[in-house]
Amino acid sequence: MENLFHIHLLRSIIFSILIAVSANEKYLSPLNSTYINLAKERFMSLDPTKLPDPPMPSYTFTIYHRDVFEKLNFKDYDSLLESRLARSHARESYLASVLDFENGNDVKKGMVPPNDNPNDANATVKRQHDVQGSKMRELVPKTTGAYYSNGEYVASFLLGSDEVRSFLVIDTGSDLVWWQCGPCEENKCYKQKFQNPLYNSTASKTFRKVDCLRYGSKYCFFEDSAFTCDLDSSECHYEMTYGSRQRTKGYMADDVITFVLDQRPIRVMFGCGKDQTSGTNFSDWFSGIAGLGRRVRPQKKGGYSLPSQFGASLFSMCLPRFHSGKGSTISFHNSSYPRAKSAKLLPNRRYRSFFYVNLYKIFINDKEVLVNPSWWNFKPNMRGGVIVDTGTTFTPFPKDFYVIFRYAFRAEVRDIPMVNNPVGPFDTCYKDNPNGPGLVFPVVKLYFGSENPGTMLFLAQERVVVHFRGHYCLAFVGTDQDISILGVNQLQGVALTFDTSANSLSFDLDACD
Repeated sequence: MENLFHIHLLRSIIFSILIAVSANEKYLSPLNSTYINLAKERFMSLDPTKLPDPPMPSYTFTIYHRDVFEKLNFKDYDSLLESRLARSHARESYLASVLDFENGNDVKKGMVPPNDNPNDANATVKRQHDVQGSKMRELVPKTTGAYYSNGEYVASFLLGSDEVRSFLVIDTGSDLVWWQCGPCEENKCYKQKFQNPLYNSTASKTFRKVDCLRYGSKYCFFEDSAFTCDLDSSECHYEMTYGSRQRTKGYMADDVITFVLDQRPIRVMFGCGKDQTSGTNFSDWFSGIAGLGRRVRPQKKGGYSLPSQFGASLFSMCLPRFHSGKGSTISFHNSSYPRAKSAKLLPNRRYRSFFYVNLYKIFINDKEVLVNPSWWNFKPNMRGGVIVDTGTTFTPFPKDFYVIFRYAFRAEVRDIPMVNNPVGPFDTCYKDNPNGPGLVFPVVKLYFGSENPGTMLFLAQERVVVHFRGHYCLAFVGTDQDISILGVNQLQGVALTFDTSANSLSFDLDACD
């Protein structure tokens, strides 16, 4: 009987190993540029006016990558990617300014230098980073109108009693929900694409202004300097400024959003945007921004972010791969994903809007990137840490760590020659050989809280490198800012479940495929 038990145990172990190997083989399918280029061509040929909009149940929205729409402004996929790069850099700079970081002379302790000559390496990376920001800004065509990105994904909403279909950018770094609100004074609202008509408050029978004299700070959050009560009109005025001095001004109101599948209207408070003229333009494909920020109103239950208004401590979303063109969903109150891998969400008493995670260690293949784990902790003033952000594309690390990370990655690349010069803003690139065999690059393993399989996010291939101008380039960047952000290039195809009641963020690889 004991032997039979051991046989069953051995079979279980072998089966588990086979499953793990099988899964990793899927992740490590060789990269084939012919296939990648065909996928890019298919993506660029998609007609955004013919996207499916399936009926959704309550608290569930269809989401797309914003480039499904904005690609029409670009001649090819590489120029589109250049715009994405610049948005990511601007977003990183904006978040750093929000957190009141200063450009980094504050070198952290606990760093272990690379085996290469550290003086030469640091001098090289310093020169590269001095020009990196300007290179990224130069990459954006002047026709795009803006460098800043509030988010890389957009959700489809049905607004008001007449159910106007509108696309709002979803932003995990923002607390406010707002959209353009007609009728607008001349030139105060930007012109929207005809497929995304302007919401008109006078046409909606369910529209209501927030009366700040009647309801006081219950619905007009005076403790936030972005909101004021106009004593003459009793309107709750708001003014919100984003990167590149993008600004929206208006007053707070509420209206219904409708979910087609069950025809259930749900009221939400939103900024009725009457003036979006300052700074650079918002994208004319989208009506506004849906804030998903973690922060809620300190007193009582409430807050302007969607999770707060829905009373949802849990929401989940699947992030489509960049050139798939497929839609996905974001759902509040529930998650249909297994939630096998997870990180801990860390509350930050000073910066309450952002989703911080407990990054512990990073491995490239099976070799640890040697740095004291305390590198990722909050400082006494609550700066530092690692943010998960839907508006940042390429994961930035502070340059002191990035130098070590980059050299560790290069050391693990086998039989693929690295080019001598940067390609655009990327400093670690490998020449593509379209007629040769597919390429396999080192994997990156992120451990959260502890070093065990249940806390490990496994990143491989297109989550680690990006195909750009005929090269494969390391899809992580260094920054002079004292900020680390887990970006959506690393999370494409991953289902995310944010659970603020359990303080956890779960990852499910390839759930969107």
